[in-house]
Amino acid sequence: MYPISSNNFTNSPYTNSYTSQPYWQGGYSQPAYGYYEQPSQPADGAGKTVAMAGLLQVIALGLNKASQWFSNKLAAGKEFTSASNVHRVADEMVRKNNLDVHVGYINDANKYAYARAYNLGGQLEEVARGQNAFFTDKLKLAVAPEHKPSLILHELGHAINAKNAFTKVLQNTRRYAPFAPTALLLANGLFSNKNDGKKSFIERNAGLLGFAAFLPTIVEEGLASFRGIKAAKKVLNNPAGLNILKKNYLLALSTYILAGIGLGVASKQAVLEDSIRT
Repeated sequence: MYPISSNNFTNSPYTNSYTSQPYWQGGYSQPAYGYYEQPSQPADGAGKTVAMAGLLQVIALGLNKASQWFSNKLAAGKEFTSASNVHRVADEMVRKNNLDVHVGYINDANKYAYARAYNLGGQLEEVARGQNAFFTDKLKLAVAPEHKPSLILHELGHAINAKNAFTKVLQNTRRYAPFAPTALLLANGLFSNKNDGKKSFIERNAGLLGFAAFLPTIVEEGLASFRGIKAAKKVLNNPAGLNILKKNYLLALSTYILAGIGLGVASKQAVLEDSIRT
């Protein structure tokens, strides 16, 4: 459930389509937009481009901090109902939707058994600490922290999405989204005309195109949360509790939106930096 950081876009693909953050965080330490060397005496146009690239770097750092703030708020958020009620909702989601998925509530005592059974290595450490939750269609497994079980409803929302052809496509797009800055950079090099002095379509719209590459992920994540909330509403008669669940899921979705903006910034900066060099 805990989403990716807005600065975690590199040229490496996601290795798991349904985790809510990079699989796992440590592999995505260098942002695609990186750093640049400012020319010592840029021309007026080049100077503006350099300044814009620097501004985008500042914006990217701000987005990352904002994303971390939302993630921290989600981690500190209280549960909307008891663990037994969450289990009841989760069981009903599995039964009603005929899901072929094992549901696991991970703690320090059982994380090693799960890791061995599903060949997950140390990937459940963060789940046991309450810092992640995920669903993997390949392993038919959905897990959430035992002390924050409400996250499992979102992951089962992913499991339901995986059974539908359209939402399955939305899920799969996230593994390609991090390539957006590189793809736009290559496309701009192939199709732009440097001789006419005008900015190409990609140069003008790189930010929007980068965000668009992440939009299917935002939509699919929102739908997964909606499915979890809908299931909880049907099984439990607790409007006040549902408001807490909605707030928690909205915090998570906000970080995905920020991540999409971050990818747009990374895409724009990649194209700008290339124009500085050339």
